Amino acid sequence: MYLYMGCFSFFVNISSQEFMDLQDQLKHLFPDHKPQKEEHQSGINLQQEPLLCKYEKRKGKPITLIEGYLGSSSELKVLLQCLQKQLQVGGTIKKGIILLQGDYRDQIMLILKEQGFTVKRVGG
Repeated sequence: MYLYMGCFSFFVNISSQEFMDLQDQLKHLFPDHKPQKEEHQSGINLQQEPLLCKYEKRKGKPITLIEGYLGSSSELKVLLQCLQKQLQVGGTIKKGIILLQGDYRDQIMLILKEQGFTVKRVGG
């Protein structure tokens, strides 16, 4: 295959090996290998017990609390970051409870149910 190099007045001979993407190169190098489907891992373990979604006012400001997550603190942090990105709000973790600024119970319940959690709305 010949490739014309723009404003240069010569042609360059390029073999088809250079145009192979990574998957094609791997198939060429390892013909017996059968690729496995990649599963999307969000880094959050699902649990049997429901998460509790509460609403409170602290110092006159609305706060949504999510309690009952039994995973590690790093998984809880990943869950917080996921919620913060999707809702575009601030939040923190205190004593194993996620605190989000504002009343977002309905949206949080939808997001968590989409991720496979069971969620209970507490109060109001």
